[in-house]
Amino acid sequence: MATTERLFAGGKMLARVTDAIGTVLFNQPEKHNAISLAMWDGLAEILDAFAADPAIRVVVLRGAGERAFVSGADISQFDAERNDAEAQIHYERRTRAGRARLASFDKPVIAAVRGFCLGGGLGIALAADLRLAASDAVFGIPAARLGLAYGFDMTRQLVATVGPAAARMLLYSGERIDAAEAMRIGLVNRSVPVAEFEAALSSLAERIAANAPLSIAAAKRAVAAALADPETRDTAGLEAAIRACFDSGDYREGRTAFREKRPPRFTGR
Repeated sequence: MATTERLFAGGKMLARVTDAIGTVLFNQPEKHNAISLAMWDGLAEILDAFAADPAIRVVVLRGAGERAFVSGADISQFDAERNDAEAQIHYERRTRAGRARLASFDKPVIAAVRGFCLGGGLGIALAADLRLAASDAVFGIPAARLGLAYGFDMTRQLVATVGPAAARMLLYSGERIDAAEAMRIGLVNRSVPVAEFEAALSSLAERIAANAPLSIAAAKRAVAAALADPETRDTAGLEAAIRACFDSGDYREGRTAFREKRPPRFTGR
């Protein structure tokens, strides 16, 4: 098992590749991995690199240490970068590349959550395809306690994930919920004991990486199309992705492996 690592954003972001799994590490544990402007830039750079690497089939987002996934935006930058509505517009522009890159990323993404996952950190987790939580995970949106507000994209993702009733409770109350409650309302796909977390994460990532990449890409497009407004739905892209599956060597390999009663060896072509 070969592993390579690269640092971004002055070391506050780390890109790790192990076989077919790319990991994005939010690396500011002294601030509970609160995400700064530079870290948003680093996230976009890492995702660009992962998108261009055909060997990477699944991406994991996680925080350094055991106390936090991402605890939100770096509040120490608020006075300088988000002190009024005009400054917020500039802040949104600065973070747009990272948020857009994550939202449009075409490989499967898993948010691996331990500890605090709050505010903008929860927004990052919501942008992932799957959310795996350790039993020590804590989720919340403290906007109402800080006097700020979240925009349409994150709110839409939240409502699409947990429904309007649970979304209102999180947004209006500002309360924090544990992993069990997060799973009950559908905020996370699975919650596992801390002692089993790494094994569960590895098993899930490896299982996805072993599946046919074109099939997963088509499934990701199909889910996005199902959630999109009709006027913005990319049906042509979805139809092309479906055709690519049926014309692929992987489809032939899948049928052959089934007949031969062996695991398939998919290449993404």
